[in-house]
Amino acid sequence: MKVLHLYAGNLYGGIETMLVTIARHRDAVAGMTHEFGVCFPGRLRDELSKSGAIVHDLGAVRFSRPWTVSAARRRLAALQRSGAFDAVITHACWPHAVFAKIVRRASGVRLVNWVHDALRGDHWIERRAAATSPDLVIANSRFSALKVSSIFPAVPTTVIHCPVERRQAERSESLRVKLGASSNTVVLLMASRLEAWKGHAVLLDAVSKLPQSIDWRVWIAGGVQRQSEQTYLAELNASAVALGIADRVKFLGQRRDIADLMAAADLYCQPNTGPEPFGVVLVEALDAGLPVVTSNFGGGAEVVSQECGVLIPPGDSQQLSVELASLVSDPDRRKRLGAAGRARAEQLCDPASRVFELGAAVRSLSVGVLT
Repeated sequence: MKVLHLYAGNLYGGIETMLVTIARHRDAVAGMTHEFGVCFPGRLRDELSKSGAIVHDLGAVRFSRPWTVSAARRRLAALQRSGAFDAVITHACWPHAVFAKIVRRASGVRLVNWVHDALRGDHWIERRAAATSPDLVIANSRFSALKVSSIFPAVPTTVIHCPVERRQAERSESLRVKLGASSNTVVLLMASRLEAWKGHAVLLDAVSKLPQSIDWRVWIAGGVQRQSEQTYLAELNASAVALGIADRVKFLGQRRDIADLMAAADLYCQPNTGPEPFGVVLVEALDAGLPVVTSNFGGGAEVVSQECGVLIPPGDSQQLSVELASLVSDPDRRKRLGAAGRARAEQLCDPASRVFELGAAVRSLSVGVLT
């Protein structure tokens, strides 16, 4: 069986990380091959190519420029004629809106949409995607699965957690020193896209209330990928200054050494104000042996249990500050929670197991029975 994954590729975050993981574990299911079609050059295409996977260039697409949509669809149609794919998986609504009707024209090809967001049905991209129902929806969490009916009300849905690769690294004291932390410093790491709903502002407000007598630092990893994010980053910098913690907060920009940062940190905190559909980075942090503090809703509440982390009410910086103060001052508790994280990460997101699940779900379409 031959599967083609379709995605945009102009940004890099959790979905892109997952696609690269699938590419690296594409041989997990005997007799099944995985190829990838992307529209934009960038890190995703580079990482997929580096993995040895076959990557097809479908051309840049802008809905505001209809001729680019038509050109990309023609490229996909030609690829389908030559590639003999058995199934095509569109990841999220955007590639589904662009390509789903072209997939439907190919005889015998099964169409799958992998939902990575909390769908609402009111966005124009979601409405365009809804025009072509897939044969199957894969949701990345139970939370995401509950939202599928807003655009695909009659489509069978199964939940497959994102495969997350194990990238454990050795703790680097030299990296800590380079980033302004001594051996006694407690480092709180947050690594995410620069979007307000990720909760950066809540984190800054919470740590501003931590005891100044304790040597703590905050590392925020994530670079500007869109103009709106440049404005947001400036606001966060100004907030750190206004709160009097600019000397303890370091904005690291876009990084490719997240595993090294996690190995060098002491805990991970991402206090979302909007629910994560899943939360790949939360799983990565658990696998790195870090206690994880995040908000008690969405995919985060499915990933983090009381054995490996702490769930706080969304937007509650006061409660977050209380929990962080406890963790910062209690290395034994950090160690205990962190030790449970690796098993939790493997249980949820072992790459070979999840890619095998994906293979079973796609194969089931050929016989009309979902596993």
